[in-house]
Amino acid sequence: MQTLKIGTRGSPLALAQAHETQARLMAAHGMPAEAFEVVIISTSGDRIQDRPLSEAGGKGLFTKEIEEALLAGTIDIAVHSSKDMPTVLPDGLELSAFLPREDARDAFIGKAVKRIVDLPQGAKVGSSSLRRQALIRRMRPDLDVVMFRGNVQTRLRKLEEGVAEGTILAFAGLKRLGLGQVVTDLMPVDAFPPAPGQGAIGIETRIGDSEVEKMLVAIHDVPTGQALACERAFLAALDGSCRTPIAGYATISGGRLVFAGLIISPDGTQSHEVKAEGLALDAADIGTDAARMVRVKAGETFFDGWV
Repeated sequence: MQTLKIGTRGSPLALAQAHETQARLMAAHGMPAEAFEVVIISTSGDRIQDRPLSEAGGKGLFTKEIEEALLAGTIDIAVHSSKDMPTVLPDGLELSAFLPREDARDAFIGKAVKRIVDLPQGAKVGSSSLRRQALIRRMRPDLDVVMFRGNVQTRLRKLEEGVAEGTILAFAGLKRLGLGQVVTDLMPVDAFPPAPGQGAIGIETRIGDSEVEKMLVAIHDVPTGQALACERAFLAALDGSCRTPIAGYATISGGRLVFAGLIISPDGTQSHEVKAEGLALDAADIGTDAARMVRVKAGETFFDGWV
């Protein structure tokens, strides 16, 4: 292989994640920077800015064009934010490695106040995520939740311009961009659970590309992979996309996995939680079983009319 081509979206956060992947591969294999090429690919999700992703087609909008390049062989690996990944991948592709997970919590950035609870009655809070919108409404039904699309910098600019009085972003992304200092409050995972996969960089490859697989083994973080297997199985069993507010977070310690999942109605008025644990080696089964349990708890009609 002459140069390893790394496919990524062009946002500052996506590029930071691609360069982190490159740096880890360089360190693991003693390779020079010239052995890599970062290939920027524009995706539908980047181009559609005027409406929620749930109306435009869901999660695959941030991955489709990158996956087409991977299948065509114009790139060798694709670097993604795991929470943007659909649970069903195109034939011939797999998520073969995960980097060590960053802090998975959501971060609140307030303009005049530091915490959501301190916002005045009826204040505007910006978010484009159905999960975050539902959780904000559960905490503070009086708030006016407005749509915030765009990359991290765009959302922070909208906040500065007064479009809203606060917004919620993934703490991991802010940290990777060196913007951790803008955070005014961190949301606890029990009250404000993260999206499945939040904070984890996933690397997608062609199935059977043994040369690439051998390189990635050296940078794959096993506990993160196990946590993500559980969370993605939970999401898949609930048919999770950007159209359904679903949260799920697994932690690994001493070979055991502890998982907490949540389904919530978009208006935040109804929610059902589930907890499960077991051997980390059974991660995917734990996630699937948790989804089955929460579905029974909620009743089949809970999902009606969401799409």
